[in-house]
Amino acid sequence: MSETPIFHDSEADLSHKAKWFANRLVIYGILALWTLICLFPIYWTLTTSFKMAPDVMQGNMIPWVDFEPKWRGWKSLGLSPDTIFTESTVREEFLKRFWNSTISALGSSALAVILGSMVAYGLSRFRYKFGFMRNPDISFFFLSQLILPPVVLALPFLVLYKQLDLLDTRIGLILLYTLTVLPIVIWIMRDQFQAIPVELEEAALVDGLSIWGAFVTIILPIALPGMVAAFILALVLTWNEYFFAALLTSTDAKTLPVMVASQTGSQGINWWSMAALSWAAIMPLIVIGIVLEKYIIKGMASGAVK
Repeated sequence: MSETPIFHDSEADLSHKAKWFANRLVIYGILALWTLICLFPIYWTLTTSFKMAPDVMQGNMIPWVDFEPKWRGWKSLGLSPDTIFTESTVREEFLKRFWNSTISALGSSALAVILGSMVAYGLSRFRYKFGFMRNPDISFFFLSQLILPPVVLALPFLVLYKQLDLLDTRIGLILLYTLTVLPIVIWIMRDQFQAIPVELEEAALVDGLSIWGAFVTIILPIALPGMVAAFILALVLTWNEYFFAALLTSTDAKTLPVMVASQTGSQGINWWSMAALSWAAIMPLIVIGIVLEKYIIKGMASGAVK
């Protein structure tokens, strides 16, 4: 008679656990490496705002090890501890550009989400026919507007805005930014609404609600995570937009990206000032992302972002 090993199952379990642990270790190692790669530009920008010129040129990276941090970048903006409570024309200019970016980005993103949600709801619930175009063709038509490079639209918008007296105005930027991000919002929200069962609206209509009533009271609360995800995406795109802001503004409506790109002098690029400005421009998006994190995750999990 042959004897059966009594530790065979336990050895198999240990081998399975070892493979599972190794796979997890590889996955989390890759994710940790990717996290460092993604966060490195932010770290580099922040540390550069505290560097002197030789530290920037030499590529010193670690504060108090490779270089002694100074407030030079923030002092050039009037935002250092010794200048924050004194009058500063540069700080006033920065706050003006910051306010312009805030109004333009928030206004255009909110308007794009409102208009895009209504368009997407119509495309997901009703059948349309425009010549040879049907709902899928109309949806693709909106998305195809992103194919055109911005430089192609530069001259038409410049002439149009001059005729409408919208050059160097915030309302002009809001309208233009709304047009640029509207196709993305429509595409995202169309998928979001298609994932919501039609039976919910049918039940609301049976209870006496109108189409608009069902849309506002039933559909929008369910689609809120997707709307927030679309709003965040539109906000990031409009906040960082540079080409049209540089083309269509001069003094009154100039935004932060234009101010960041202008940090050049007779001796070259003021990297410390540019880094401080960039960090100040990044921070609002970071704060908004942290505050609305749960909505972004829900929107991604429900298919709002693909």
